Amino acid sequence: MQQLQFEASWDKALSAQDRQNIERIFSETKYLNSADILCYPIREAINHQEDLLVSVLVHNFTDHPLIFNKARLVYSIQGDVIADKAFTLPALVISSQVSMPWTFIFPKDSYTRQISFENGRLEIL
Repeated sequence: MQQLQFEASWDKALSAQDRQNIERIFSETKYLNSADILCYPIREAINHQEDLLVSVLVHNFTDHPLIFNKARLVYSIQGDVIADKAFTLPALVISSQVSMPWTFIFPKDSYTRQISFENGRLEIL
């Protein structure tokens, strides 16, 4: 059965409102029962360094841990690729049958500027 977990720094820093939002998203999406990995959007933002921040709830529905070692992530809006980057995140391991929120940061040179970044889709290729 799918479980929601928070990485330690998220667990400490998350506001009550953000935690409730993530728990709601988890409740609504944990039964999608995909046999794969699903990234469900939480929010998108541009930070002060003009990096694109894409926060998602990563559902690992597989039977093996999800490790980010040169993992290619693509963010698209209505089928148009907006950002494409390989991520190596040694500290991020999502166990089998676990869902965990995470923010992926695309540096300002790695994405195409848009009026809005909402309603996008993040995929792990």
